[in-house]
Amino acid sequence: MYFEMDATELAYRIKDRELTVTEVVKQAITNIRKENDRLNAVTHIQEKAALQLAMDYDELLESTKNIEELPFFFGVPILLKDLGQEQAGQPSTSGSQIFANYTAEVSSNFTKKVEEAGFVIVGRTSTPEFGFKNETDSQLHGYSHNPNDLNRSPGGSSGGAAAALKAGWVPIVTASDGGGSIRIPASFSGLIGLKPTRGRMPVGPDSYRGWQGASIDFGLTRSIRDTWNLLKALQVEQIEAPFYCPQIKEDTLTPLNYTLKIAYSWQTPLGDALNSEARQAQEETIEQLRSMGHHLVEVELPTDGHQAMRGYYQVNGVETQVMMDGIAKMRNKLIDSEEMEPTSWALYRSGVNIPAADYSRILTEWDQMAALMESFFTEYDIYLSPTTNGPAFELEEFVKSDDMIARLLNIDALTQSEQADLIWEVFERSLSWTPFTPQANLTGQPALSLPLYETKDGLPIGMQFWAGRGKESLLLQLGLSLENEGLLKANIIRLSEQ
Repeated sequence: MYFEMDATELAYRIKDRELTVTEVVKQAITNIRKENDRLNAVTHIQEKAALQLAMDYDELLESTKNIEELPFFFGVPILLKDLGQEQAGQPSTSGSQIFANYTAEVSSNFTKKVEEAGFVIVGRTSTPEFGFKNETDSQLHGYSHNPNDLNRSPGGSSGGAAAALKAGWVPIVTASDGGGSIRIPASFSGLIGLKPTRGRMPVGPDSYRGWQGASIDFGLTRSIRDTWNLLKALQVEQIEAPFYCPQIKEDTLTPLNYTLKIAYSWQTPLGDALNSEARQAQEETIEQLRSMGHHLVEVELPTDGHQAMRGYYQVNGVETQVMMDGIAKMRNKLIDSEEMEPTSWALYRSGVNIPAADYSRILTEWDQMAALMESFFTEYDIYLSPTTNGPAFELEEFVKSDDMIARLLNIDALTQSEQADLIWEVFERSLSWTPFTPQANLTGQPALSLPLYETKDGLPIGMQFWAGRGKESLLLQLGLSLENEGLLKANIIRLSEQ
């Protein structure tokens, strides 16, 4: 049984005793075992623990007189992303050879919240090494494949999660987003991907800042109500955390009943033109929104996209250095280049030479960008763009030349300025496919990718809706209106029919 119903419907059927937790968990595990050799989306199945919990839940359901006491997603199978979302007693590789045999001792606060919401975790999904890329291609686990076209990438870094959900193996998955890692796979796979407001989701106890607030955990879904219900189930007001966001108080989500002022541009945030398919997707979306009564205005973003991304890579370098130094201390052994992929190694080594003053200046720039965008969102309700500058790329689109690999591995021989230029060079081509997503990570605002367009070859391109901090309800209200119009293309892809 593929999970064509969403997680909300499945939760209702479990509580109505139409389905047992054990049978749906067994089916999820069967789906993965049957088809994972085609997608390479799941890195670990935790069958014993999941089935034991499922049987315990069935016993609890049998004895429960008040179903309302059960958590919302009681008994629903889910896959965790294999990056940061640690669960005590289970593997957590981060797509890296360094952690190939690592087992988590403590669950992350995000994973604890997932468990509190009633989910049964059945395994973990693949990710590029440490989540640094917009594709899922780690040397540890290999390429993940897009169910829409097995020769294409499901994106990254939540590519395995997107592939598993699109194939219908489970009804919902967790994901995370540090520069588009929820929204890019949503666009490439034809799913709904929300990056929540900074401070909305649980953090810690290992790391509380997540790339200085740029990275956040959440999920991928195939319905707006699943996105809404997941947001409500996982949101927190975490007093001890460095970033704080008041909880959403509304109990229900209703379609929009008023007109929005929506800004858009025909250029990427880096100043490049949209490619032809992304432009077509935006043109159609603009016409759909206008037909619904919304006011569309062409306007450029008030931020400097090039400066933002240059700073982003520098922050990533410093954060990677801190992470690697922590790993070295934990195992009492220095990291060497043979243990890391070339791109990860270069980011790590570039971080060593970035002055503290530059790092502080970049974080101040992020704050100023956030203020500029909050001012922007007082004039415009939403900023519209494609999520990606075209459909999913082919699996080996960004294979590095031997010369590039050598340069990355020998980055210590370069000056700090030369290192920055090399990091820009290695990411520049892939960034041209995904220039729209990172700035919302730097500024902390929510952004939502919706599956509104397919190319003539049936490949999805998502459309991104970006709003002011705390405005997830507005984004999802608009999403619900579009869904009610029958415009969202979030169906599953049956591999058995290919």
